[in-house]
Amino acid sequence: MLLDEGDSSGWVLKALRECANSIVSELSLIDEETLCRAPADGDWCLKEIAAHLRDAEELSLRQLTEIVESAGGPLPAWDIDLFPAERDYRAEDLGELLSQMRELRRETTYLLWGITGSEWRSSGEHPYRGRVTVETIARELAQHDLEHLAEIRRLKHQLTKHDAA
Repeated sequence: MLLDEGDSSGWVLKALRECANSIVSELSLIDEETLCRAPADGDWCLKEIAAHLRDAEELSLRQLTEIVESAGGPLPAWDIDLFPAERDYRAEDLGELLSQMRELRRETTYLLWGITGSEWRSSGEHPYRGRVTVETIARELAQHDLEHLAEIRRLKHQLTKHDAA
């Protein structure tokens, strides 16, 4: 499912809240071995996906805050896709990862609920992408959640099927 450009800010906020809750639900009550098992060499395991989602939330929140507070300044950027290879996310506690993600998401949604319609069109200067708006970052974060939620569900099904065999 793709988020349409014509969607209202309220719908994007609803998607952010509900998808985050679905991600937490999907990852709860999975044993440690399954959380750390990647489907193939070079693929992320469920715990690495959870850490990646936390990292994406942190980066998005920093960018949104920068736009809202600094009105047009340069935005922070780093390649969160490299972190699972650089950091030992499999050794992290899933409960802590999900707690951090939920707290960051709470901050993100509070920030977004508190801005006006015109502030959704405020922008900052991304070092690689040029000008990006609050609305673009929020919509892309919701889309990112949806993509990883589908990935989590596929991987859970695949790992559960593998365990049953």
